[in-house]
Amino acid sequence: MYDVMAIGNALVDHEYLVSDAALEEIDLTKGNMTLAGFEEQQQLLAYFKLSEIDPSKQAGGGSAANTMYAFASLGGKPFYACRVGDDDQGAFYLRDLHQAGVATSDKSIHDGGVTGSCVVAVTEDGERTMQTYLGTSSDITADNVDFDALTQADWLYIEGYLAMSESIQPAMTQLRQQAGIHGAKIAVSFADPAVVKFAKDGLLNILGNKVAVIFCNSEEARLFTDKKQLKAAARALLDYCQTAVVTDGANGAIIAHKLDTESDIEVHEVATPVVANVIDTNGAGDNYAGTFLYALSQHYTLPECGRLASEVSAQIIQQFGPRLASQDYKDIAQRVLSA
Repeated sequence: MYDVMAIGNALVDHEYLVSDAALEEIDLTKGNMTLAGFEEQQQLLAYFKLSEIDPSKQAGGGSAANTMYAFASLGGKPFYACRVGDDDQGAFYLRDLHQAGVATSDKSIHDGGVTGSCVVAVTEDGERTMQTYLGTSSDITADNVDFDALTQADWLYIEGYLAMSESIQPAMTQLRQQAGIHGAKIAVSFADPAVVKFAKDGLLNILGNKVAVIFCNSEEARLFTDKKQLKAAARALLDYCQTAVVTDGANGAIIAHKLDTESDIEVHEVATPVVANVIDTNGAGDNYAGTFLYALSQHYTLPECGRLASEVSAQIIQQFGPRLASQDYKDIAQRVLSA
């Protein structure tokens, strides 16, 4: 029995500290994710080497994987479907998840494949900008998904980056159908503004008729709904879900929820803890979603879910890398949920 089954791109993160000038020189859109081919990523790495910019950290990454890592660290039981190669990076990636308590399947391992990698460029203001080579993850299909795991799960969690993958769309439809049959609720993260800009049709396919929860940030919410005012955007998202969770950095988060009467909507505003020094925003949204979803699965109120998620995300952005130590998640939950 799993609390949640998730599916997403499997990527090993390689983080670099860069200046804004260097970011402009490598022609990446600040705060966004850009897909790249193998040679293109090798050129970027060669530029860093020539500029004597060394990697600050290597870590398991991928949006949904980060989310499930947080979920498992808090005591939940997640299953994660993905596609890695049978290489050293793939072994490192899966081992990292298993040690945290995230279950996977041998179906996720592709013989002869190259595990995807993400170059994360972090500027002095802590903003993360990503260039992603999907590797074998770009060919993820239904063959890599253990559908039986969903029959044992209460939730299905889908990362928005998969909207950019045509090969996975039939599996998305099958997962939605199976979730409906077995009564599993669906949560979707928009993941990145680039997903909304360039793969909205794929995102709409993932959302289907409606899902239980949408996670997104303020830029993604405005892009998706064409609403400038954030509360209006959050409310507009309720056409696609029952609960919309919209984060807005230091400005806090808005949680819009459609009550059972359908016509009644409640809106909660959750403050973000004050952070004196933002070091790295990589993984903040992923951790917010994983922490929020865990608290929701444990039947905490929406404001309580938001407070816990905000505290964890605030801690994430004060360090390098997209994940805390497992005990840190538990310590934060103990402090916030027992208050």
